[in-house]
Amino acid sequence: MLVPMTFKLPESVLVVIHTPRLDVLLLERVGTRFWQSVTGSREPGDPDLEATARRELLEETGLSAGTLTDWRQTNRYEIWAQWRSRYAPDVTHNTEHVFAFQVPELTVATLDPAEHVAQMWLPWQEAMKKVFSPTNRDAIWQLQQLVKSSS
Repeated sequence: MLVPMTFKLPESVLVVIHTPRLDVLLLERVGTRFWQSVTGSREPGDPDLEATARRELLEETGLSAGTLTDWRQTNRYEIWAQWRSRYAPDVTHNTEHVFAFQVPELTVATLDPAEHVAQMWLPWQEAMKKVFSPTNRDAIWQLQQLVKSSS
């Protein structure tokens, strides 16, 4: 009996984890040496994008205590060729929804070894320089702008 291939949905979340002082938690992706914030695709069982963000936070970092904020911002980008096989054949672009997750202080994440091999906290300026994704870089930039405007 053939098992049908399940493709990833072309909708994902980006969650920037930060402290009130704007230190940002970065994770090193397995096999790539890329540093990033929490990311992940929406799954069919996720009732909404907040549930996707909370599930990905828990899976990738073990973190659940903090304040999750949906920025109601989306980014649309072309899926890199090396990752296109994970999606249906006609899918070329992904829509990413941006969230922030504030924790009260620097904390050690519990990494999923299938996804990440290392973690580091950096001030937002250094975190911006370290991440490989332009949308992740933009989100970190916006983080400090949003905190300034709410003060």
